[in-house]
Formats: sequence, C-alpha cells, structure tokens
Amino acid sequence: MTTHRCRQAWIILASVGAAALFLMIDPLHAGAPATRIVLVGDSTVTDDSGWGTGFRHHVAADVEVINTAANGRSSKSFIDEGRWSEALAKRGQYYLIQFGHNDEPGKGPERETDPQTTYRANMSRYVDETRSIGATPILVTSLVRRLYKEDGTIRTTQTPYVDVVRVLAKEKNVPLVDLHAISLADAESSGDDVWSDLSPRDEKGQVDRTHLNAKGSEVVGQMVVEALRAAVPELAPLLKPPLPAR
Repeated sequence: MTTHRCRQAWIILASVGAAALFLMIDPLHAGAPATRIVLVGDSTVTDDSGWGTGFRHHVAADVEVINTAANGRSSKSFIDEGRWSEALAKRGQYYLIQFGHNDEPGKGPERETDPQTTYRANMSRYVDETRSIGATPILVTSLVRRLYKEDGTIRTTQTPYVDVVRVLAKEKNVPLVDLHAISLADAESSGDDVWSDLSPRDEKGQVDRTHLNAKGSEVVGQMVVEALRAAVPELAPLLKPPLPAR
C-alpha cells in the first residue's frame, strides 16, 4: 500500500472512531430523550400510591420521567438519607418537588419540620440546588387529604406548609403547581363518593384519604399536567392534550 493510501486509511479509521466516541458522550445523539423530568417527593408522588404514574401517561413519549419520590419521606429525611443527592445526579432539565405530608407534627424527629424555619429552609435548598445544576425547579403544593366534614368541606392541617411553598415560589420566581388548591376544590365540588373511588382501601376496606389508586393517579396526574402547562409554557408542546372530563 502506498504512503498516500495508508494516510487515507488512517483518516477514515480516525473519523469512524471520533464519531463513535461522539455518540458515547453525547446523549442526544445516542438516542436519549431530549427532555428529562425528575419527580421528587413523598408517597403521594410515587408511582405506586401517588400521581407519578398518571403524570407519566400524560406527557409525550419522548419525555423521560424519573420518579425519585419515596414513601414516608419529608423535606428533611429525603435530604438526610441522600435521596436528594441521588435525584440531582439524574441531571434532569426539570424537577417537580412536593413535600409536606410527612413534615407535619407527629411524624417523629427524623421527619418533622417547622413550616417557617426548617421546612422553608429545606424547600429553598431544593430550589437553589436544582438551579445550581442548570435545571428548572417547579414547586408543587401537597395533594389534599380528603378529610370531609359533615357539610362536605375539607378539614385540613396542611395549610401552614402549603402557604410556605406558595410564598417561596413568589419570592424566588419559581413556577408553582398549586396541587393543594386544585385537589381541594375538586374534592369539595365532586364529593366524598367520587374521591373514594380514586383512593385505595386498607385491609379492612376503609378508604385511604391520603393516597391514590390507579384511577386516582390518572386523575391527579392530569391535574398536575394541566397546571404545569400554564406554569411552564415552554413544556406545553411536550404535554398531551387533556382527556374528556370524568
């Protein structure tokens, strides 16, 4: 083989090798989804007993949804257990963050937070550290507990934590999905019978008024998506059209 042909062969091999290396280090060109959404929260966000699965069903097929939510976690314990660091390592473009249920009094010192101090500090940390990796934080207020009073209205103890998230979203200019307000209004207008059908039951047949069954996940997942469509318009093309009213 002549020197000229040898040089051509080496150029071709080098080009092929460079292209292969480019595909290895560039996820967009390696077939990875262009948009990754990471869900962070407690059991009401999980795929098993929250709105995670329903949310996943209402986004475009080429959007990757990674659900890092875990049962029983609070804004404090999720950080203390290293779960937040693991979520950040997923390198999503968007992070939906919802805590509050397990931050309330009575959950034990490993989980409890004070709304105006430790809870506020934790939620602020989630926002700041999401932004530090170049991602967009989206705050979500807690799904309502369906504790009905005799007049059909909801009795809630969640307000102090919900209010902190609302204020923080304004102060830090963070998109807000006010799921608490949306689900509270729907629960009061639709009634106990409708929401009992969206809720799991325990071994005694009693309605679990905190979590969601598969049907509830679809309904609440769509609530989150529709609120997200308004809160983050740039995501609208990646969200499926709303389903007919139930």
